[in-house]
Formats: sequence, structure tokens, C-alpha cells
Amino acid sequence: MTAKTLDQHIEITPGIAGGKPRIAGHRITVQNIAVWHERLGKSADEIAAEYDLTLADIYAALAYYFDHRSEIDRSIEEGEAFAATLRQRTPSKVRQKVQERKGDGATG
Repeated sequence: MTAKTLDQHIEITPGIAGGKPRIAGHRITVQNIAVWHERLGKSADEIAAEYDLTLADIYAALAYYFDHRSEIDRSIEEGEAFAATLRQRTPSKVRQKVQERKGDGATG
């Protein structure tokens, strides 16, 4: 059995997951792990169980995140800004229907 070291848990491969650092053998990025853990409050155990990863994978991703925090946080912020721009350009169909119903005087 081959023992994994910290550097064997994280891979960066151009063309896979946008070239972002990810869990070796998976498309789950370090950024995903950071968001789930730091922003959504999921524990390492919850993430490992939900995505069939080892705790070593999760802690390696978190270690990588903390070593590269400003770079990964900037990437997260850029993604959020991009999503906000898309939401502004593409109005919600549900919101439009609600507004149309309110304009027609319909009640629900």
C-alpha cells in the first residue's frame, strides 16, 4: 500500500476544473472545500462523507487553502461577481411571472 503525503492529495492539471487546485483524482476543487467549510460551516467529516473523500483529502485541501488564502478568496469573489452580473443580465423568469400576476391584479 502506498502512503499518501500532503502533496499527493492536491493536483493542478490544466484543462481540468479550470486548472484550479483540486483533490487528486476528483473534480472537487480546493475552492469548493474552502467554501463548504469556511462559508457554509460544514465540518470536515460532513464534507468527507457527502463527497466520498478521506479526511486527509479534506485537511490537505484546507491546508492548501490557508497557504494560498488571498489567491483563492480572490477567485471566489470573482466568481461571485460574475454570477451577480449574470443575474442582472438574465432576469428571473419566476420574478417576471410574479410581477405579471401582480400587474394583472391576480391573487394567489
